[in-house]
Amino acid sequence: MTAYFAAAVAGLAAGGAYALLGVCAVFTYRLVAVVNFVGAAIGAAGAFAFAMLAEQGLPLWLSALAGIIVGAAVGAAVGAIMTHWFAESPASTKAAVAVALLVGLAAVGLRITGGQHPHDFPSLIRGSAFRLAGVEVTTASVATLVLALVFTLAANLFLNRSHTGLQLRALSERPVAAELIGIPVHGLSLWVWGVGGAATAFALILIAPQRAPNFLALSLLVVPALAAALIGFFQNFWAALIGGIAMGVVEGLASVIPGLGEYRSAVPFLVILAVLLWSQRGARWDDAR
Repeated sequence: MTAYFAAAVAGLAAGGAYALLGVCAVFTYRLVAVVNFVGAAIGAAGAFAFAMLAEQGLPLWLSALAGIIVGAAVGAAVGAIMTHWFAESPASTKAAVAVALLVGLAAVGLRITGGQHPHDFPSLIRGSAFRLAGVEVTTASVATLVLALVFTLAANLFLNRSHTGLQLRALSERPVAAELIGIPVHGLSLWVWGVGGAATAFALILIAPQRAPNFLALSLLVVPALAAALIGFFQNFWAALIGGIAMGVVEGLASVIPGLGEYRSAVPFLVILAVLLWSQRGARWDDAR
C-alpha cells in the first residue's frame, strides 16, 4: 500500500503540469477559439531557452525569466500567424494550422537544440516541502500544483469579473462584431497567446528535470494537456485542473502495477477516447432505439 501511495504522490508533479497545460488550452480556446495543439511546443521553446542559458552560467532565476519571456514571444508569434491569416477560418482549418505549426516548431526546436542531444535541466525549485505518511513531497511538485490552481483562479476571475475579460469573450464568440464595435481584436489575441506561452514555459521549466530532455518529448506533452482540456470540454477550467491532476496520479499508480508500468503513457489517450465516447452517448442511445 505504501508503494502505491508513494507512486500517487510522485504523480502529482506531472499532474500539476498536465493541469496547468490543460487550463492554458482551455484559456486559449475560450478566448480565441483555437484548439492549441502547439501549446506544449511553445512552452518547450521557453524551457530549452532556460536550460541553454543555465548551461552558459546565467543564474537560474534569470534563466527562468528569460525562458518565460521566450515562451511569451513564441506564443505571440504563433498568435500573430493565427490572427493575421486565419482569424475568420473554420475551426477545422485553425486546428490543422495548429498541428502544422506544432510539426514545424518541433522540427526547428530539434535542430536548434541539437536533436536528441540531452541538455541539463537544472531544478529551479529544489528540496522537500514535507513528508506525507513517510512519502517525500518535493517543493517543485507543490509549486506546480499551486501554479495550476492560481492560474485557474486567475483565469476564472479575469473572464468573469474584468472588462477586458468580457471583451475577450466577445472576441471568441463574435470576432467580426467585436472588431466593428472597436475592441482591439489583434492586440488582445496576441496577449492571450503570449500569456499562454509564458505560463506553459514556466510549467515545463518546473517539470523538465523529470522528463526526457529533448524538444520533441516536451512538445508531445500536448496530448495530456488536450486530454485534460477535453475533460472540461474546452470550457470548464476546474474540470481541466482536476482532470490533469488525476491523470498524473493515475500514471504514477500505473508505474508500480505489474504489467502496466510500460503502458502508463497511454493514459491520456484512454482519457480522450473515454470522453469522446461519453460525449456521443446520447446519439448512440437514439440510434439504438
